[in-house]
Amino acid sequence: MTEREKLLKKLSAVEFAAHELHIYLDTHPDDREAGKALDSYEKQSAGLRNEFESRFGPLTAGSDGNRWAWIADPWPWNTEEG
Repeated sequence: MTEREKLLKKLSAVEFAAHELHIYLDTHPDDREAGKALDSYEKQSAGLRNEFESRFGPLTAGSDGNRWAWIADPWPWNTEEG
């Protein structure tokens, strides 16, 4: 697994956890521990996203101000592992 794939996998896991906590907090809005955990995951997500984009380019169209920059990255089937 490349460094790019490892970082993307870590980002995906953190964003998944944040998303799940959002859903949980919809039905348990007074759970302060879950709220703190959500804040932590969102900060981790922002940091990982910034790290990924600074090292490997934008994850989504327009995230770096250049709406077409994301297409310059190799597609999954164009990698050595793919």
